[in-house]
Amino acid sequence: MQVAVRGTDAAGPQRVHRLDLSRDQLDVVLDTRKTEYADVEFGEVRPWTFTNSTGDEIEGRYYLPPDFDADRRYPVIVYYYGGTVPVGRSFTGRYPFNLWAAKGYVVYVLQPRGTVGYGQEFSALHVNALGRYTADDIIEGTEKFLAAHDFVDPERVGNMGASYGGFMTMYLATLTDVYAASISHAGISTLTSYWGEGWWGYNYSGIASRGSFPWNNRELYVERSPIYNADKITTPMLLVTGDSDTNVPPGESDTMFTALKLLGREVELVEFPGEDHWILDREKRYVWWDTMLAWFDRHLKDQPQWWSHLYPES
Repeated sequence: MQVAVRGTDAAGPQRVHRLDLSRDQLDVVLDTRKTEYADVEFGEVRPWTFTNSTGDEIEGRYYLPPDFDADRRYPVIVYYYGGTVPVGRSFTGRYPFNLWAAKGYVVYVLQPRGTVGYGQEFSALHVNALGRYTADDIIEGTEKFLAAHDFVDPERVGNMGASYGGFMTMYLATLTDVYAASISHAGISTLTSYWGEGWWGYNYSGIASRGSFPWNNRELYVERSPIYNADKITTPMLLVTGDSDTNVPPGESDTMFTALKLLGREVELVEFPGEDHWILDREKRYVWWDTMLAWFDRHLKDQPQWWSHLYPES
């Protein structure tokens, strides 16, 4: 009997292996690193785990530029999710960490408390917390990562998350100014409206905020909602959404955009027409990827040209 297995890992593109069970032999059928990526130089991916202030180990990893020089100081992008599932280790996808590293960034990815896969006690901290423990781990992880690595610049740190991670980006901005630029994709600004409007809102809340409703837990729905603390936000923020998002309706980004505009903060809103919770159209995805990198180039590299080309002043 033979079994075919295909997949990627954090540092390696698509491969196909054939396992002959009768002979216990494993052969490589296809390795795209040697074909499709033959002329591409990859940066190194290294594990990095820290122990948080409550004694929990928070797993993570970081991506280095292909031409990494330990004597240089690089800008950093911090990525997270935190909404019950860990950030996957696939080679590419909606958020291509290897590409970001190839553009001259160190990319730090962490798995904060509330994530499944690290034991029941660890994952159960997600329930009725809505960002509380997750935010603590992301901030502490960022600070410890910066302190532990001389080749990163603590003045040029950006953060980015999507969906629940987009909510975390907004929430983090109300708590810390460690980040010099932030991106929230399909983020939740008001937990009450998401609870009532998002297709997943009421189902997701059946576990994530079990037994808590806007009328019996005002602290959860108000204090954890970034919009009610928008006046504390000083970090330049890019809000990205599909205008047809049925999971996290685009109004969640619109609300935060309006608030930050009224407060005189630096904020931009990019809506992709016809796109849902993910940007799936091929050409729009290229623009989406360019938009994220251009925003970080503008604020973390002092290179606004790409952003100005994509979104010229009208």
